[in-house]
Order: sequence, then C-alpha cells, then structure tokens
Amino acid sequence: MPHLTEDNLERARSLVALYPDKRSALIPILHLVQEQDGYVSPEGIHDAAELLGLTPAEVRGTASFYDMFHLEPVGKYVVAVCTNIACMLAGAYELLEHIEESLGTHPGGTTDDGAFTLEDAECLALCGNAPCVTVNWRYFGDMTPERWDSLAEDLRAGRLEGEVPPHGTLCRVRRSVGLVASGGAGAPASPVTAIDVTTSRTTPAAQSTVLPEGGGGS
Repeated sequence: MPHLTEDNLERARSLVALYPDKRSALIPILHLVQEQDGYVSPEGIHDAAELLGLTPAEVRGTASFYDMFHLEPVGKYVVAVCTNIACMLAGAYELLEHIEESLGTHPGGTTDDGAFTLEDAECLALCGNAPCVTVNWRYFGDMTPERWDSLAEDLRAGRLEGEVPPHGTLCRVRRSVGLVASGGAGAPASPVTAIDVTTSRTTPAAQSTVLPEGGGGS
C-alpha cells in the first residue's frame, strides 16, 4: 500500500506526466513527500522510487545532496538564521546566540516539544533586511532578539498559521495549468485553492511578490 495519501499520489502522478523522462520529476516529488511527512521519510522514498522507476538508494542519494531536504524528522517550524557577511555585521551571531538560549537548542537541534528546529544558514538573499531569518522558508527581516521572542510566541500560539504553514509546504496554491509531456498519463491538475496571501509579520520585501488588486503581470 502506498505511503502517500490518495490526494498526494494523484499530485505525484500529475508531476510525473509533465516530464518526457519521468525521473526528472524526482525533486518535485521529494518536496511533495516532505510536505506530507515534514521530512523525506523512508516510506516516502520508497513511493518516489516506485513512481519513477528508480531504486530507493538513487532517491535517497538525490535527497541527501540538497540541504533543503531533511532525512530525519524536524520540528513544525524550521528556523534558519543567516550568519553571512551582511547579517553578521548587523548582529546575526548575537541574534543566533539569543535564539539558541530562548529555544534551549543549538543549530541542528530540535526543541523538546518538537516545535522548532534551528539552523545556522549561509546567505538567505535578504541582505537589505539584515539580519534575517526564515521560518519554513518564509522570510522575517530586520530581526532583533525582542522581535524573535514575539515571533516565537506567535508561532507557538498558532497566530501565524495563515502565513507560515508547517514545514515542507512550499506553496499552498495548486498548479491548475501546464503542458503534459508527450505520452504523459497524469491525472488532471487539481483546481486552485484560494488563500489570503497578504502578510502581517513577514518582512515587507515579501510584498513585492504580490500584485496590487486588479494589477496584471507581463
């Protein structure tokens, strides 16, 4: 019996149908596994291998190459603190030390309650809002110890669930269009699910990715 849920199995087959060579869908499917389980689980690796005609060792080899995939369970929120040059000069090491003390864990560790996993990251590409952190790949810039304490409290209380989904979720909007590769036999894409993309706590830089109401893109 597949480990992927019926809905995710349908999504995986739709992903496979997008590529002339089905193994090209490996990374998108690994993201799908991580979205379901919170990490790339052994069972998810087995399902991916069956879908793509690969061995579990080949799937694991790819997953282990990229630091965006976790092969062990992580917390509900993966917090990455940038310590590269711009953030370092703006106090990133002091911020990281404060976060370590507040969570009671070090980079690579997970809090006892399973809420947070902490990471020390290289450049997160938000130098204009240094120091910055990401929480499940959502950006929070101009971070200070005080702002972190407030952010952590809101995350624990579930007040940011509309902005920060559990770890593994890249996007909550499903693809609704796209070409199927010649000979592909994927299931029809799921309809788009409307969500509120406005942000209240993530850095203002995120707003640049949101079109104004009624606006269009080229």
